[in-house]
Amino acid sequence: MKRSKPDISPETLAKWQRVVDLISELADVPASLIMRTLNQSHSIYVANGFGPPAYRVGQSFQLNEKLYCFGVFQNDGELCVEDARCEPRWQDNQDLEHEMTFYVGLPLKWPDGDIFGTICILDKRRNKRALMFRKALREFCRIVEDDLRLLVEMDHRKQAQLELSRELTDRETIIQQRTQDLEDANTALRVLLKGVETSKSEIEDRIQKQIKGLVLPHISKLRHMVSDSEPIASYLEVVETNLKNISSQLSTGIAEAFEVLTPAESEIAQMIILGRSTKEIAATLSRGTSTVDFHRNNIRRKLGLTKARKNLRQYLRSLQ
Repeated sequence: MKRSKPDISPETLAKWQRVVDLISELADVPASLIMRTLNQSHSIYVANGFGPPAYRVGQSFQLNEKLYCFGVFQNDGELCVEDARCEPRWQDNQDLEHEMTFYVGLPLKWPDGDIFGTICILDKRRNKRALMFRKALREFCRIVEDDLRLLVEMDHRKQAQLELSRELTDRETIIQQRTQDLEDANTALRVLLKGVETSKSEIEDRIQKQIKGLVLPHISKLRHMVSDSEPIASYLEVVETNLKNISSQLSTGIAEAFEVLTPAESEIAQMIILGRSTKEIAATLSRGTSTVDFHRNNIRRKLGLTKARKNLRQYLRSLQ
């Protein structure tokens, strides 16, 4: 599919006006014209400034075989008629109405080969000077066709810029839409996370209330009932402390630390948090103090407390 042809700019028309005026002067002819052909309409597009009144800009003709320019299109090249009255082919052509018996014309084409029109000179006599000017007329023809080529290139660039601009606009629209989608997704995610946090808080609050209301009171009573048994009292104190840690939501750090410890080490660590000495822990667990010291060293190593200055109980309490 061929593109539509660009409009002729005012600057180009002004240049062509200078061209036809110069041709008229150099070839010494009364009429120097650039014709425009659209379908079957053949009209005067540019005429020399002091040409005959019969050849005014805008005058239109129906393209037919009685027009000199029709012969140019038939030849697909130059047509030279030195005296139409002497050539049967042109004895009844329309320009004889204005006594224009002399004609030289060339086709003007767009870069894609489509016909733009013709460039031609006319006279009422056999003009030897104009005949010698034929080569120069071909050069002026090339000038006009170069202008047509430039107009097409400029139009193509303009169209390309418009297409690029539209593509950029479309991409910006897509980016804006995706950005909005991401913002909406983020908003929905924040709402969801807020709901999760709210649900988590509600669940933790409920657990906390149930531990405080349903469990801790009974543990307190049990501790009073077995106060004469040190081991049982110690275990109850550990249970009570852990339940309080859970209910107060402060057990996260200590729970993570206990994950690397063995059950025996976890048990000893919990008693260390309560301030029990090695001797007290050994008595509670019915084990030797050397065994408790062995587990204490393992606990320090696993928790990264390699320096002797760090207090194990203080570190464990800081995790609560």
